[in-house]
Amino acid sequence: MKKRKAYNSKYELALNTWIKLARAHSVVSHLSDEDIRNYGLTTTQFSVIEALGHLGPLKVGELCKKMLVSGGNMTLVLDNLEKQELIERVHSKEDRRAILVQLTMKGDNLFTDTFNHHAKRINEIFSVLSKKEQNELGTLLKKLGLSLKSNG
Repeated sequence: MKKRKAYNSKYELALNTWIKLARAHSVVSHLSDEDIRNYGLTTTQFSVIEALGHLGPLKVGELCKKMLVSGGNMTLVLDNLEKQELIERVHSKEDRRAILVQLTMKGDNLFTDTFNHHAKRINEIFSVLSKKEQNELGTLLKKLGLSLKSNG
């Protein structure tokens, strides 16, 4: 059997940490996506419904920022949600050039009906970690993300 290439120990720790993070993300994401498909939505569609359900109407640009997606992709997602009568686009009363995206009554009902079920599933997924461990992991991931965002 061929021996794997050895790296500087400084690199080894970072690479192993990255692999563990990527694998954990992949598994958690897969389980979350699987649950979301039960509601007849894509993950991005569910994320839009969730954001609007929690935050209320948002400008398209704000929604893109929250979800870390491009405007082109968001337009397609919003078009599909609009076809399903889950969201509507309305002109802002403060700035008529701005378009707000908001849940319709049907979309709000979907949010109300599905969010608690999805939150329960996410809780089940993370239940392998104690509350203390979940808090520690959250703190570490936030530290990593914020420090890289400010340095990027």
